[in-house]
Amino acid sequence: MNLPESYIPILLQAGVAIAFVAVSLLGAHFLGPKQKKGDSVKNQSWECGVPVEGNARTPFSIKYFLTAVLFVLFDIEIVFFYPYAVNFREFGMEGFLAVLMFVAIFFMAFFYVWKRGALDWDK
Repeated sequence: MNLPESYIPILLQAGVAIAFVAVSLLGAHFLGPKQKKGDSVKNQSWECGVPVEGNARTPFSIKYFLTAVLFVLFDIEIVFFYPYAVNFREFGMEGFLAVLMFVAIFFMAFFYVWKRGALDWDK
């Protein structure tokens, strides 16, 4: 399999990213603190001296997850703008129209979310 030279930096970056994740996970597993089994006071939940209230499995409002998804969605939109900003002269009018369509789709999604009430925090 003969890859073009332009793929080498992409593969190198992907390899470094995968290696970083693997080293981080393995390092946390082997170097991190080990919890002892048992019901001792030391292993109980503690938050700034305030007694624990309720159960940790209490369901969150769907607004929390919707906000997280919206953040990721619009954050990724910004990531796609970077290559365009770097090469906007090379893309010309065709690239400009493609980015305009890209932004229009995201604006439609934003207005849909807005009209559905996802951004009303009081409800």
